[in-house]
Amino acid sequence: MKHVLRATLILALTAACARPSGDVRTADAASAQSAAAVHASGTRAEGTSAAASALLAVVYKTPTCGCCAKWVDHLKANGYKVEVHDVERVEPVKAEWGVPSGLASCHTAKIGGYVFEGHVPAEVIQRVLREKPQIAGVAVPGMPMGTPGMEGPYKDKYDVIAFDRSGNTSVYESR
Repeated sequence: MKHVLRATLILALTAACARPSGDVRTADAASAQSAAAVHASGTRAEGTSAAASALLAVVYKTPTCGCCAKWVDHLKANGYKVEVHDVERVEPVKAEWGVPSGLASCHTAKIGGYVFEGHVPAEVIQRVLREKPQIAGVAVPGMPMGTPGMEGPYKDKYDVIAFDRSGNTSVYESR
């Protein structure tokens, strides 16, 4: 029964994150252009301190994804200022920011110069920003149950994966 419930829940969440049909070329171009601007400038707004810039989360997600909206709420509840970009396709942003395809999830963020892919807990984000490792970012691949934004009747065990600009990966933390 647990597997049937899990399969049903995953299908429902995947459908919620699916992009609507229609022409998305304009949104793709806008996504890539916006991602390039954030990538070039980091997340620091003109005249802000490094400490303040670390609290700005620039998030790209599809407009129909409920779990992404819950993850944004998780960030806000943990003190982050969040700039949300609802786009039809997040893949151009992932490619621009160097997220390895095997680590993809449903949303992508940049905070303090690091990329955060998927349902990364705020505590992990804070650890990365505090430790300043020589990586491009971290990812929680897929949509593990029990991660921020994916709360449910049980919690999956999962790894937070670090990645660099060359596509090398390693386990940053297991939960």
